[in-house]
Amino acid sequence: MSGSMNAPAEWFRDWFGRAYLELYPHRDEEEAARAVALYRERTGLAAGARVLDLACGAGRHLQRLRAADLQAVGIDLSAPLLDAARARPGVDGSLVRADMRGLPFAAGTFDGLVNFFTSFGYFLTPEEDIEVLREIRRVLRPGAPFLMDYLHAAWVIDRLDPESVGEINGTPVRQTRWVEGDQVFKRIEIGGTAGREPEVYHERVRLYSPDALRTLLREQGLEATNTFGGYDGTPFRGDSARLLLMGRTL
Repeated sequence: MSGSMNAPAEWFRDWFGRAYLELYPHRDEEEAARAVALYRERTGLAAGARVLDLACGAGRHLQRLRAADLQAVGIDLSAPLLDAARARPGVDGSLVRADMRGLPFAAGTFDGLVNFFTSFGYFLTPEEDIEVLREIRRVLRPGAPFLMDYLHAAWVIDRLDPESVGEINGTPVRQTRWVEGDQVFKRIEIGGTAGREPEVYHERVRLYSPDALRTLLREQGLEATNTFGGYDGTPFRGDSARLLLMGRTL
């Protein structure tokens, strides 16, 4: 299967909407609490610090950042996800719709930044990923702590499930996954029964090794000084499913 023929260049504009919320109605709230606690405890940010939640989605992390006495702002490109976030207590009024490749904030606006749940590497070219990192560095003050929550590329490749079948409220869902070049792809087919064509969506994420991602960050003025394999702060290892990079701006 050719990813280049099946996945639109900006697949995220279609996918992160109604169907996405229906497929993943209850993300792990306790997981979000642990992720925010890790950032809060390891960075030592003072109450009232301005923190950007980059690609905040439906706001589960943003809500906890604000509850932790941080002046957190969430940005996301998806209007449906931002609408879902607004329904969370304490979140409305702290949301901005924007593309992470061009953040609508002045240089040095934020004291810290988080990027949770593999919300990096979505774009068609590596140069666009670099644009995102440049924007992150631009909107952060010198010495500001950041946390990037990314996948562990080798773990994903080793354990990739080529196909899975499930349902949403009785509607069949088929997910097909494959790796092509330096990217991992997912095709999501929803419905398609009784002679009807299914709704088709895509995901695509560029696979960076831990060393490659650390180098990429450093080249853009973001020095990753701590590497974790989980939200409980366990060290990153070869069998870790996740790669959490924490550090500060240069």
